[in-house]
Amino acid sequence: MNSLPYAYLIPIVLLGLYFLLKKKKPAIEPLTDDDKKILEAYVGFYHNLDSTDKLRFEQKVAEFFSAVRIEGVGLEMTTLDELLIASSAVIPIFGFDDWQYRNLSSVLLYPDTFNKDFQFEGAERNIMGMVGTGYMNGQMILSRSALRHGFSKSAGKENTAIHEFVHLLDKSDGATDGIPENLMSHQYTLPWLKMMHEEIDRIADNKSDINPYAITNEAEFFAVVSEYFFEKPELLKDKHPELYHQLSIIFAQQPAG
Repeated sequence: MNSLPYAYLIPIVLLGLYFLLKKKKPAIEPLTDDDKKILEAYVGFYHNLDSTDKLRFEQKVAEFFSAVRIEGVGLEMTTLDELLIASSAVIPIFGFDDWQYRNLSSVLLYPDTFNKDFQFEGAERNIMGMVGTGYMNGQMILSRSALRHGFSKSAGKENTAIHEFVHLLDKSDGATDGIPENLMSHQYTLPWLKMMHEEIDRIADNKSDINPYAITNEAEFFAVVSEYFFEKPELLKDKHPELYHQLSIIFAQQPAG
């Protein structure tokens, strides 16, 4: 019996290789009942959602787990840690149906604060979280102590992990500059810039309750006021109604109701 000519075999082999090498999307595993109890107990944003939005939040958390690797460095990772990291990612993008952090591949969790050389032991450890650049591009580092504090009742207006995920949103348009062009229409850019610089001046003059770290630069201002927006939305709306309004447009959310 004559064998098939090689010309006929080539497409068959190529097709076989395609299916062999084709990357399968990781399966999205739904959250367990225990996971949901942890969210209910520790994540105020989730606790305040209605039943329909809770389901959507859970789905977004599960999608984050399937897309981003979470690793502990010098510690034993817990389910609580993983859920708090995923919640920090979901909260800022909850107003968008299909947002994905395409500029993030992994989150590294350190036991405590670290220094510019990524060491979490020794002196001069004052970094609680950071978005990697250069050879660390696509990675985020968080301090577990700061992560957990951000979801505690004593955190006030601050949440380090949300702060860092807002930096990622800001960075998604190619520049970490406090102007999240992927999230806001062009018509809002100039009013946002004007408001930002006016508020930075008030903070510098000690006439604002916003964390002074916000005057570092425009990117830090955006991240700091975003923490305030999600952690104490009613207070922000009362003290800074225009700022609250602008952020509600940017994030497509009304956390103060």
